[in-house]
Amino acid sequence: MDGRYRKNIRPGLQVEVVLKADQRSGTRTPGVVQSILTKSEFHPHGIKVRLEDGSVGRVAEILQDD
Repeated sequence: MDGRYRKNIRPGLQVEVVLKADQRSGTRTPGVVQSILTKSEFHPHGIKVRLEDGSVGRVAEILQDD
């Protein structure tokens, strides 16, 4: 599924995000979505989320879908 659309993301999903500090390198960080921070339905660089460990980044890929 596409991480650029808010409708595809919900708390509890396993995702890979690109943290602000990693935007240049594109390094992905895996984690579980705690909350969705982007209010719009679409963002070209990925929906911004907070992971359960507290880190914040944009969804690059959704790893697990129930």
